[in-house]
Amino acid sequence: MDAERLEKIKVLFDAALELNTAERVEFLEKACSTDGTLREDVQRLLEVHDPSETSLGEFTAPDLIAGSSPKLSAGQTIGHYDIIRQIGIGGMGEVYLAKDNKLDRSVAVKILNDEFSQHSSNLDRFTREAKSASALNHPNILVIHEIGVSGEINYIVSEFIEGRTLREIIGDSPMKTSTILDISIQIVDALAAAHSAKLIHRDIKPENIILRPDGYVKVLDFGLAKLIEQDKKAGFGFEDATRNQHQTAKGVIMGTVNYMSPEQAKGEMVDERTDIFSVGVLVYEMIAGRAPFEADSVSETLANLIKVEPPPLSRYAANVQNEMQRIVSKALRKNKDERYQTMKGLLADLKDLRRNLEFDERLERSVSSSGEDTVIIPASTTGDTIVHTARTDQNFTGQIRQNRPFLILAAAVLLIVVAGLGYYLLVPRKAALNADGKRSLAVLPFVNAGQDPNAEYLSDGLTESVINNLSQLTGLRVMSRNSAFRFKNDQSDAKKIAAQLGVETLVTGDIKQLGDRLIINVRLINASDDSQIWGSQYVKTTVDIIATQNEIAQAIAQNLRLKLTNTDTQMLAKHYTENAEAYQLYSLGRFHVFKLTPPDVQQAISYFQQAIDRDPNYALAYAGISDAYRSLALGSEMNPTENLSKSKAAALKAIELDDNLSEGHAALGVCFFWGEWDWARAEDQYKRALELNPNDVNAHTFYAHVLSNTGRHTEALAEISRARELDPLFPFAGALEGQFLLHAGKTEEALVRLQKTFELAPNFWMPHLFASSVYTEKKMYPEAIAEARKARELSAAQTVSMGFEGYALAKMGRIAEARALIDGLLKLSKEQDVPSDHIAFIYNGLGENDKALEWLERAYKEHDPKMAFLKVEPKWNNLRSEPRFIELMKRMNLS
Repeated sequence: MDAERLEKIKVLFDAALELNTAERVEFLEKACSTDGTLREDVQRLLEVHDPSETSLGEFTAPDLIAGSSPKLSAGQTIGHYDIIRQIGIGGMGEVYLAKDNKLDRSVAVKILNDEFSQHSSNLDRFTREAKSASALNHPNILVIHEIGVSGEINYIVSEFIEGRTLREIIGDSPMKTSTILDISIQIVDALAAAHSAKLIHRDIKPENIILRPDGYVKVLDFGLAKLIEQDKKAGFGFEDATRNQHQTAKGVIMGTVNYMSPEQAKGEMVDERTDIFSVGVLVYEMIAGRAPFEADSVSETLANLIKVEPPPLSRYAANVQNEMQRIVSKALRKNKDERYQTMKGLLADLKDLRRNLEFDERLERSVSSSGEDTVIIPASTTGDTIVHTARTDQNFTGQIRQNRPFLILAAAVLLIVVAGLGYYLLVPRKAALNADGKRSLAVLPFVNAGQDPNAEYLSDGLTESVINNLSQLTGLRVMSRNSAFRFKNDQSDAKKIAAQLGVETLVTGDIKQLGDRLIINVRLINASDDSQIWGSQYVKTTVDIIATQNEIAQAIAQNLRLKLTNTDTQMLAKHYTENAEAYQLYSLGRFHVFKLTPPDVQQAISYFQQAIDRDPNYALAYAGISDAYRSLALGSEMNPTENLSKSKAAALKAIELDDNLSEGHAALGVCFFWGEWDWARAEDQYKRALELNPNDVNAHTFYAHVLSNTGRHTEALAEISRARELDPLFPFAGALEGQFLLHAGKTEEALVRLQKTFELAPNFWMPHLFASSVYTEKKMYPEAIAEARKARELSAAQTVSMGFEGYALAKMGRIAEARALIDGLLKLSKEQDVPSDHIAFIYNGLGENDKALEWLERAYKEHDPKMAFLKVEPKWNNLRSEPRFIELMKRMNLS
């Protein structure tokens, strides 16, 4: 190679070192647009470069740059291994098939090239690669036998795998779903073991997966592996992807880029979730026959990877299960916080899907169907409200099946009452009365006895339905769903749970689904001595679930010996729908809406809509849609006006269908309150909701909000206290009570309440935000800034905490930082909705009253829900004599 070309390579190499992966590829494409070989030569050197070196320096060696000859030849011996032939080449070394003369077995020997063995950093890396892989004792991870030195040669010996790479298998023909799941599960299981050992692979691609003839999968090449949370100086950060010798350098580059995570491509810090993304790409490619972000050039591929969502799998493959689409979509989320957070979580979903498909196949073979089944298809992750239909071979456990006459007939007649009832009749007991004269009870989450995640919504939905039925009884105080579900995973200590919830009686139960049958066990427990007051088992079909939940609620009320009014009796017997499919779709919606993330809330809306499609008169489903849109309007940084408008339309429809639905009136109250600032009508709706359901925590909470925001502080604090009694373990009411105390001028009491909420939920952002506001009023600005930043760290809703932080910075005199936050909010407003109220906040802290008022006017025109605090937020006190502020108060009915 001539000196001029070598110098050109060196210049490009040094320039590329300063760039992250995405920038590097784009740079080389432009710089080498007319010389593909030049780009390949530079790329090869980049792949083998040690990051501790700052330039090419003495590493330049022409024989490294494409076309180097094998170092070892057939018949040569290294250690006690006879070399047979070269089978691969990596950036730092070569791989050979060899015979182990001691144990008479075939092995793979990887050697380190001479050019790199002269440097201790490369030897360290070579050793680390061997140690990192050998530490992983897993059947799906390549086994390392030995590391050694023979003369000048450093080598690693591993098992030799006979088989084909996943790249070769994908290229053959369309793969069966069962094969894809089997391969995926083995890969993910191996990586879960690596992650448990605090090691991430960082180079998952088809070339690094080998499938043996017996179907066993092996994950190769931990050359890019990195210890999680390890110091960068001691990291495993190297581009050493093993590849087949016939591959071109361009192929290596494309392969690497195709399977990178977005954060890896942008040069950001990576963790376990980068492997999860790469696995998502593998599964997508096995199904579609192509990588999800593949394009004609490397730069286009990178752009797709970072900015573009992959095409739906259905574009490339027929009959893709919706659950498979959901799994792949979740693994491929560009925001790593929205992906699977652990490889074990992905593994569980893949195994569940395989088990459910196997179950469906067995069921289809054993049960003769009279036609196509109606199927609940999981909602689209894009948030679109779509109703899907699918053939039976796409079913999974938790889907509703009809036309099973023999199963239904056999199951519908079964109702078994088990031990406990007789004991109760012999030794009658009464639940203790509370100070308000009501008996108290908590319904703990029914256990999903089948351990099927796809049926989890059934256990949650049954629990919630029983809670809702019982909470409408006038003589009973029922703990809210939020607090009861804190014990979803541990119900072992009844006394402790009852003490924490402040109740004397508990309802526990479990549910198991076997095809169309549901086996439900229910127990009523006296928490004082952990004795069973009553118990029963119900064996029902999925179509009987609506009647069953009513039976359970009625039996609980009877065994508590409650005196029921005629209205109580009617409410216990009320069916909100007669359609079992609609009920289960509604339960799926509730299951997702309580996850609170915008994608899950969008899924919930789709399920609610499907429920309405099955039963257009299902008022509860309309209330669910209203609640979901309210969540998007107030709990995320999405357009509040649009979402509150949709929430109101759904709430009105719910009340039109059922004026006795407390959920509908509470939802409409939210819309009048936040969406229209109509305080009187909001109050009327909350009062009506509480008349219908005195245990409605949402109604108590938002009614307290109306009272506080209109300056009726004593009433507000009494109302939020009732909400907290019904929901003692959920931090929302406690955080709001802290805010209401602040607005009532009781800053010390506010801090005490917020501190208790911190202890209850350390990672809940809201109390930190309100604590920031309290500290600002106490002129404790460093503490206020710290709490605002903590809220920002914990919340997906960033802009409100930026407003609080900016106000405190301005008051502290850190003007430049406050203005920088304004600039940040203005920049962010080009990408998403940013409430103008938050910008007004900072300008007010800076003492720029005119600009603060200008932004408040904008907030009013935008119908920013935060304007609801105008009357009571103490940070506006300096503006209260301003005519423009007074006029704003009048327009908002807050004189």
